[in-house]
Amino acid sequence: MTTTILLVGHGSRNQAGNDEIQDFRQQWQALHPDWRIELCYIELAEVLLDEGLRRAAQDADKVIVVPLILSAAGHVKAEIPGHIAKARERFPGVEFIYAPHIGANEDVLKILQKNLKSVMHTLAMPDPKTTGVIILGRGSSDRVANGELAKMARWLYELTEHELVDVAFTGITHPRLESIVQRQVRLGMTQIAILPYYLFTGLLIERIALQVARLQNQYPQTAIACGRYFGFDKNIFTLLDQRVTEAVAPIAPKMLACDGCQYREQAMQHDHHHH
Repeated sequence: MTTTILLVGHGSRNQAGNDEIQDFRQQWQALHPDWRIELCYIELAEVLLDEGLRRAAQDADKVIVVPLILSAAGHVKAEIPGHIAKARERFPGVEFIYAPHIGANEDVLKILQKNLKSVMHTLAMPDPKTTGVIILGRGSSDRVANGELAKMARWLYELTEHELVDVAFTGITHPRLESIVQRQVRLGMTQIAILPYYLFTGLLIERIALQVARLQNQYPQTAIACGRYFGFDKNIFTLLDQRVTEAVAPIAPKMLACDGCQYREQAMQHDHHHH
């Protein structure tokens, strides 16, 4: 039996971001030389989902679709499953298994802890009680996806001595970074550690760097430092290994991760009424 693993990245207008996803695939492949790992993107880069699924299905009995996505919103809950459903019709002899996205879990928490420690070193290890932490995510119209960041903030708070661990978003929803920095300064924080909740570089990472530089000028009395995104952290590779292992386990459910989800069904009905 031949199995193809199809890694699905988001895709970026910034070619450097797409290059990093390709680099990630190559590194993951090097860890598993006996696996057949292919790559496609949801948008903004080639190869897109339909073509990626077609290529993955060639000479394969089974395709494991692994989203390289942190939070589950429309792409994970509706778009990827929709393309997989079409692929099942086009290639009835191939079994398609949809693995869960990365999610907010203990492995991601370990990455945040590591990045916070690194930022604290950059700030010369100040008192955590007067060092605010901001987990900075993309933001989504899906409140569950936004809530995942809030969960990580709470978990990080419980494992550290920082009195303020907040979330902020770069777009789509609130609060934004500027508001939270303003709040933390008002509450007496003399240092602020910003932890980007992103996998790879891209236009938004570049914007964050500009925003942080501007905020540092705005608040010269407060030391502000920003951590790195975490796509190449070993915990991400470990998580994806688990996704593949669970996907081929005999007891694993062979259904879409969102099959039966009331929110997905509502979203699909909404889309249907607008076509």
